[in-house]
Amino acid sequence: MILALDTSTEMTSVAVYSPQEGVLAEETWRSHRQQTVQLMPTVQRLMLALDKSSKALTGVAVATGPGSFSGVRVGISAAKSIAFALDVPLWGVPSLDILGYAHAAVTAAQVCAVLDLGRRRYAWALYRTRSAKWSRLTPYQGGTLEEMARALQEYESNVATLVCGEISDEAGKELRETLGVQIAIAPRASSVRRASYLAELAAQRNAQGERDDPATLQAIYLAASG
Repeated sequence: MILALDTSTEMTSVAVYSPQEGVLAEETWRSHRQQTVQLMPTVQRLMLALDKSSKALTGVAVATGPGSFSGVRVGISAAKSIAFALDVPLWGVPSLDILGYAHAAVTAAQVCAVLDLGRRRYAWALYRTRSAKWSRLTPYQGGTLEEMARALQEYESNVATLVCGEISDEAGKELRETLGVQIAIAPRASSVRRASYLAELAAQRNAQGERDDPATLQAIYLAASG
């Protein structure tokens, strides 16, 4: 069983996942910057619901950002501590990849995953599935909404772009007005980062024999964000 922790932004998610059975338990909520006091009680509650002890865990996955400086730090610190205490593998997965994977795996469109960094700044990256292979098309980028729109305009593509993630109605309207019919905004419910996708990406890395060193795993930061 893999424990997955995502505290990248105010939207926090925890999941317990089995590569053989899929999602065993998951909880996603708006933490309002209370990850420090909410994270571990949530982990304990999910393990209790499964009637499992921490010794049943065989690995820990954590979202590495970009996102809130303090939020990302809470998740990585907790994941490292758990992996060290249980002597199990640790996998770090970029937060934008979690969003991109959830959508690019099920649509032919180009996917733009977005996180709100605060102070009217965003992080984003483009993803697409070609020949059944999911991949990231661009570097992780950060900037204003206008800079994001310009980056999307400059990236050549023969398909429409689905924008998913932390996009307000107002920001989505601005993007549609700038980019026209080539853009679509994913529904709010499908734009939430879910830790089960994080766990699935970690399981894929594990199947390839990959893991991260707790001593060197670091967060991805694109902008100061509180």
